[in-house]
Amino acid sequence: MSQPKKIFGTDGVRGTANLEPVTAETALKLGRAAAHVFRNLETQSRGRGKHRIVIGKDTRLSGYMLENALSSGILSMGVDVFFIGPLPTPGVAYVTRSLRADAGIVITASHNPYTDNGVKFFRADGYKLDDKIEAEIERLVFSGGVEKIRPSAEHIGKAVRIDDALGRYIEFAKSSFPKGLTLEGVKIVLDCGHGAAYKASPCVLRELGAEVIVYGDKPDGKNINENCGSMHPETMCRKVVEHGAHIGIAHDGDADRVLLCDEHGTLIDGDDIMAIAALGMLAENSLAGKTLVATVMSNAGLEAAINQAGGRMLRTAVGDKHVIDEMLRHDFNFGGEQSGHLIFRDFGTTGDGLVAALQILRLLKAKDQPLSQLAKCWTRFPQLVTNVKVREKKPLEELDGVNRLVADAEKELTAQGGRLLLRYSGTEPKVRLLVEGHDAQVLEKWSKQICGEIQKQIGV
Repeated sequence: MSQPKKIFGTDGVRGTANLEPVTAETALKLGRAAAHVFRNLETQSRGRGKHRIVIGKDTRLSGYMLENALSSGILSMGVDVFFIGPLPTPGVAYVTRSLRADAGIVITASHNPYTDNGVKFFRADGYKLDDKIEAEIERLVFSGGVEKIRPSAEHIGKAVRIDDALGRYIEFAKSSFPKGLTLEGVKIVLDCGHGAAYKASPCVLRELGAEVIVYGDKPDGKNINENCGSMHPETMCRKVVEHGAHIGIAHDGDADRVLLCDEHGTLIDGDDIMAIAALGMLAENSLAGKTLVATVMSNAGLEAAINQAGGRMLRTAVGDKHVIDEMLRHDFNFGGEQSGHLIFRDFGTTGDGLVAALQILRLLKAKDQPLSQLAKCWTRFPQLVTNVKVREKKPLEELDGVNRLVADAEKELTAQGGRLLLRYSGTEPKVRLLVEGHDAQVLEKWSKQICGEIQKQIGV
């Protein structure tokens, strides 16, 4: 039997714009299938009228094409569409809940270059879809199961543009910062990556009283993530030193992640942010279950610091969806990834780069300490992460020479309290190798050998 066709990856549908599966034709089918599925999840819409789906996007040129194709498919199934324009992914999740819509869609390829695009779905409650719902949408796209469902003319959906979506998200983000506390006296360098946060983040930070020096806030459809934002944080780090700022904040294209830098221009990644925030929450007794949820990519030093403070850290597979699923399963309220996806469930339902930055700024102000001092709360173990571009994603277990090297490396690293993780990226044609231990030279040795063998067998 042939394997069922698959278009959903670890974070929705993603690929090169105008090539399958990110084409207008497939987007139309996705819209039809999604509208059918969401309409049948609940026979009564949350708004008590027709079922409604929110569509937001980042700043990519191809967003216009996909937005129109998706909406056409949705409308043809008798479901209304709310257009909210460019807005961070967490903003789309929030507005979906705020408008009592039945689902949300964000058109984005996150941290990928502008030539890529994708589609992410949210349930009515603002959380990402579970695998069962994704599988049903996928089945309908390829089976043509909804082709014969054609509402009559009077039941076709209607599309409207929501003008206050940005304002709603701005007020939501500000509400995550304590009342009575301001950012007056704080100078911030902000790099929006020419992405979806180019309006929201500067506005929120300024309205809270900060002096904000903004970069990456002039999207032209093609410059998203280009030598800027969290994909190139060196720009932010350099500008912080140039401007004598207290902190730097850098978003990716859809602003569901954030990286920071301290007043000296030193990068503060997702592990640093989780350490600062989780240890602060433990001290305040506000970390649910005294548990931080992170992924297998997070540094072992983070886990050691959390354990030493009387908490614990649970690890999941890579992907913020896995982190959120684990948090929901046990009602934990904080988790994230080394890459900068941080989920504060007390405030939102998905990774939110702006809300995460505000939580660190809260501690910076409350403790009256510079970020460099806050970041000294833990000690990072030596870790090396290497990416290798590949021409195909051949099963790793079939790469004999690679497997032999991995086995030898694991034997040496484990004996020293270290670890190794080898996996394919879920969003890019890359293999990612993580090696961690106490001896940086040993890590370099094994990384070089293993990546060299991968390059020889399946490298570009």
